[in-house]
Amino acid sequence: MGMSSDPESFETQPETFVGRQSWGLRIVVMILVMAAIATVWVTNIVLTDSFTERTRNRSELRLALYSGNLLSELRRSAIVPQLLARDPVLIGALNSEDYRQTSSRLLSYVDEIGAAGLTLLDERGNVVGATDRTILGENLREDPSFSSARRSRGTVFSSYKSEAGGNVFTYSRRMESQGFGIGVIVVQVDLAQFEERWADIADTVFVADGEGQIILSTDSKWRGLTEEVALNVEPPAAAIERALRSTGTFGVLPVDAYLQGNSLFRLEARIPFQGWRIVSFTTYAPVREQVNGVLALEIMGFALLMAGAFYVLSRRARSASRLFQQESAELRQLNSRLQREIAERVKVQKSLKEAEQTLAQSSKLAVLGEMSAGVSHELNQPLAAMKTYLAGARLLLERKRPDEALSSFQRIDDLINRMGAITRQLKSYARKGGDAFEPFDVRAATSSALSMMEPQLKQSSVEIITTMPPENVRVMGDRLRVEQVIINLFRNALDATKNARNPRIEVLLTAGENATLTVRDNGPGVEQLDDLFEPFYTTKAPGEGVGLGLAISSGIVNDHGGRLTAHNATAGGAVFEMRLPILNDETQEAAE
Repeated sequence: MGMSSDPESFETQPETFVGRQSWGLRIVVMILVMAAIATVWVTNIVLTDSFTERTRNRSELRLALYSGNLLSELRRSAIVPQLLARDPVLIGALNSEDYRQTSSRLLSYVDEIGAAGLTLLDERGNVVGATDRTILGENLREDPSFSSARRSRGTVFSSYKSEAGGNVFTYSRRMESQGFGIGVIVVQVDLAQFEERWADIADTVFVADGEGQIILSTDSKWRGLTEEVALNVEPPAAAIERALRSTGTFGVLPVDAYLQGNSLFRLEARIPFQGWRIVSFTTYAPVREQVNGVLALEIMGFALLMAGAFYVLSRRARSASRLFQQESAELRQLNSRLQREIAERVKVQKSLKEAEQTLAQSSKLAVLGEMSAGVSHELNQPLAAMKTYLAGARLLLERKRPDEALSSFQRIDDLINRMGAITRQLKSYARKGGDAFEPFDVRAATSSALSMMEPQLKQSSVEIITTMPPENVRVMGDRLRVEQVIINLFRNALDATKNARNPRIEVLLTAGENATLTVRDNGPGVEQLDDLFEPFYTTKAPGEGVGLGLAISSGIVNDHGGRLTAHNATAGGAVFEMRLPILNDETQEAAE
């Protein structure tokens, strides 16, 4: 038994070893390639569905926001003609046919109301007052807003095309005197502002009326068309056109519509106003970019696994090291190219994220611009009180009385907290009515309102008598709006006692079936109680008020299911009573 020393056997052994290693390498590569293909295929389907659903949810949220803003603007403008139709100055001008002050009167309202324009027409359709002075003297007898309002006793909404090609939206109401029509007030609603905001987003958005015609759109070419016709015209330029160029059609995506050969998904929401609906088309481009980023990472991972397999097999196949080294060099080059592509993908995703953040910030600034007027009005009172406390604290510090100055700083801190609460209240404007209601103590609301009025009290010699029960008096509602009512009642009482010899104000809070807050003064009383809560009625001198405080307060109390009343006391002075439903265990469970 001896070992064979045939030289041919030594030559065939390396060849056999190399052959076995070659087949092993092929099997490993095939397994990795098949695993990579299967993983990438499954990942593409799962992630595409997930990112598509996420994109659709974001689009639905934006569509709900657009619909809510549009409906809020329509409802806000609907009440304006009803108030202006009761304006005694405009009624007097129509009766006397003296229109010298009508335009200036309308101009004084337009900024506060936020309307696009106000127009006053006489019974014959002549423009006798307008914020746009270029149309004074024109006859609009055939205008839909005038003819419809004359035939109706309520507020009428009209929509028609202007000579410039745009759509005009108006609310109009017939003005009466002693039961007879004397003219028409027309309020033009500024809905073009929404088209300007939608122009910077990456979605195609339009609003159609009850007949299916497009009245608002990110593309002016679509106005007056139906949706079916609009999808066949040339797509809009700017941001929408750029987005459509990058949109691809993928078999796994649920395509809803095609625009110029590009796949989009369509979302629609009903606007509860004369059958209107709002529709948006969103491109699939962001979905594809996100999926491709994940797939690139998976491919890189499998490439690294293949590189490891090549490295292990190359060490075992010493006779084939030159071949393995060459393949490893090619694999490294492939990895380098993949890394460059991944770096480019990461850079593109970073730019996209920055663009989305910029768009979100622009939307926030637009909302803040709309609400700035309301915030300014609500914060004027705390700012005035803070200024008074700061002046007092400065005098106390100059007089070496730091302890009393700390008390003023504490009150300033309380006012700052209140201002923060006022800003948080703005969140409720985006919700449906009643979402901001919560249980609160009327005693605390009364004390907070009196604290807000403390700077005015220090400047007067009025005597304040406050009587409140020891236990909590809880109601369901919006505390800040109720405090606004209390401040209005207390401010009116202060104005009523300015000329009293011994000014006195009594504040009484009682709890029974209702929470009743009574504010009594020893002023001259109220002469015309029937007109007290009517808009524009005021007993103050010109320039000191427009007569909307009590009308707004009465509306707030009515929204809370309560009632605001007034009468004259037997001993003299006025008595105002605010009644709100008490919150007991049963009502609290029902509210929850």
